[in-house]
Amino acid sequence: MTDKTMTSTFRPNRRGILTGLGGLGAAALLANGTALTLLGARPAQAQATPLPGGTLHLSAPYGSALKSLDPHATWRSQDMVVSKAFHRSLYSWDSATNAPALDLAAAVAMGEDGKTYTFTLHDNIYFHNGRQLTAEDVIWSLTRIMNPEKGFPGSAVVWNVEGAEEYSKGEAETISGLSRIDDLTFLMKMKSFTDPGLLFFDGITSILPKEEVEKESFLTHPVGCGPFVFTEHVSGSSISGKKFDKYYKPGLPYADAVTFVISGDYSALDMAFRSGEIDATVLSGAAYELYKRDPELSKGLVEVQELFTRHLGMNLAMPPFDDVKVRQAINYAIDRKLIIAKLLKGKAYEAVSWLPASSIAFDDSRTPYPYDEAKAKALMAESSYPDGAEIEIWARDGVDGSGVAQAITPYLAKIGLKVTLKVVESGVLSDAKSAGTAQAWLYSAGTGPDPIAALRNFDSRTTRSGGNATGFADPVFDKMLDDAAAETDPEARKVKTMAADGYIFDQAPVWFFNTNKAVVASQPWINGVGGNVTEAAILEVDTLWLGEDAPGRK
Repeated sequence: MTDKTMTSTFRPNRRGILTGLGGLGAAALLANGTALTLLGARPAQAQATPLPGGTLHLSAPYGSALKSLDPHATWRSQDMVVSKAFHRSLYSWDSATNAPALDLAAAVAMGEDGKTYTFTLHDNIYFHNGRQLTAEDVIWSLTRIMNPEKGFPGSAVVWNVEGAEEYSKGEAETISGLSRIDDLTFLMKMKSFTDPGLLFFDGITSILPKEEVEKESFLTHPVGCGPFVFTEHVSGSSISGKKFDKYYKPGLPYADAVTFVISGDYSALDMAFRSGEIDATVLSGAAYELYKRDPELSKGLVEVQELFTRHLGMNLAMPPFDDVKVRQAINYAIDRKLIIAKLLKGKAYEAVSWLPASSIAFDDSRTPYPYDEAKAKALMAESSYPDGAEIEIWARDGVDGSGVAQAITPYLAKIGLKVTLKVVESGVLSDAKSAGTAQAWLYSAGTGPDPIAALRNFDSRTTRSGGNATGFADPVFDKMLDDAAAETDPEARKVKTMAADGYIFDQAPVWFFNTNKAVVASQPWINGVGGNVTEAAILEVDTLWLGEDAPGRK
């Protein structure tokens, strides 16, 4: 998961679309009309009345340790999986609708300018220390995130609020776009026509109590307003919490306690799941293939098309990628379907554009570049490089990196492109992309949930380090994106965003490979496991509940 990166235009680290597991049959219809499969879904579970009690046993599956217990300090998926238990943000991501949903706020009203939002908080939200949450806590928390001395990753989100940039530069004492109206009401003014729901739903923008954060103990004993109160953290092993009796959502959480097993060892997690020690976890590619074939294990699989697009990035400042015909030829030359089926064992979805099918601005009328070797050769013959060229592809070691590079090499050789593979560490690859020293690279980039922010990866005004690693620069595209961003009508904005995505598809600054298929395995006794397209491993722990036969009830 380490190569799933964000840029300063905000691309949440949450990688699709499915509604919740309970109550669905063999397939789920996505918000954009796309059907994805819920293997062996258990419709009977959704018919039952949720049972309170028991201890949830979940996994934090991407590493051997947590980076920080301060939710503002880490954008790692590993940490945000855990953060959901102890903290809350203004919004959450609703897997059933594939859209952000108000969480801490009871209501929000948009002003006539399309940039100003008035939020009204619920009047029954309390922190774990017993103090009621107020508008001042929201303003303080978002202001803290913009502290330039802290370097909090959420600053890329709050930056979208008017005055946030000036505050971070020391040019203002407060963020002008945030103001208190009364204890439960505050105003947020955005720099542009940006839906705050697409920004403020992750743990990196959690609302925290100032008096607790300023204590030295906060980094070892976090205090929030989430459904569970922190009880214990065994570094590199587990983290636990108990039910918060004053949680603001009536009747929730269902469980009395939660424990996350912290591990990046998929083999160990697989063994724990098979033995019934874990109620739900994400699967590796190897495990997915085995689970899918198993008549019992396959019943609990939730497949999620996350908002991440894996691609071969091309440095347009370096030959031969300065020629659009060469870039298009590459997209026609490779049989991506075969590579997904054979190399990735089906654990991916074929990319049909920069925006995945799980994006709210996905154009479901578009089809992927077909595998057409003759078309690819014809484009190369028409290009500035009819005799071919040598290209160097940078990639991480592993199936998704060097493995894919080796798989596409013979395809590219057939159209005159001789590949040299350079295997490097993730950090080296990221730095080379940002510096413009890599000629081509295999990578996975966040492409949502804000589709316009995702398309800023090709905005000429976005730097390489800010996300535009290809160096794509086209005033026609910039204007298309600006027109979409300035549109206040949601449907018209979607149409314009789709058009901009289509333009990038035609200009092909990348080889569009796949979008990530994350798979969550759930036990027959756990209910409410859905598919979060922004990060499948992040579960809404307050609505999960255990059946009578769950080990967590014993």
